[in-house]
Amino acid sequence: MDKLIIDAAKDKIFLMIINKDYKYNIKYENTKTNYEKLAILINNFLKSENLNLKNVSKIYINRGPGSFAGIRNSLSVVKAIHLVNKTDYYCFSFEDFKGEYDVKYTNIPYLCEKYKIKKNLINPIYLS
Repeated sequence: MDKLIIDAAKDKIFLMIINKDYKYNIKYENTKTNYEKLAILINNFLKSENLNLKNVSKIYINRGPGSFAGIRNSLSVVKAIHLVNKTDYYCFSFEDFKGEYDVKYTNIPYLCEKYKIKKNLINPIYLS
């Protein structure tokens, strides 16, 4: 099954699909309009790869630090996906991986497992 990474905490909204055969990502401007239609952006991104939410087995979401609106909206969308599809999610922060020298989005699933990031737990870090 596919893994979806969502990062709306930074200056761009970043989405990535990781499958054992390929990795595909896209970035969107980090605007209020895009925050409000994040679910649509995710759906369109998956459709562009001939996937849908039922293909996603795990979601990895950046919980911050970063933009309050981006984190809040992305966590809300992932929580809704979890409620509807029972998809497990992992809320990571790049600060969780301080001992790593080369943290890339493609490594997030491995690092979440290595650092024992708990599934289905939300603990956002907002910048003040």
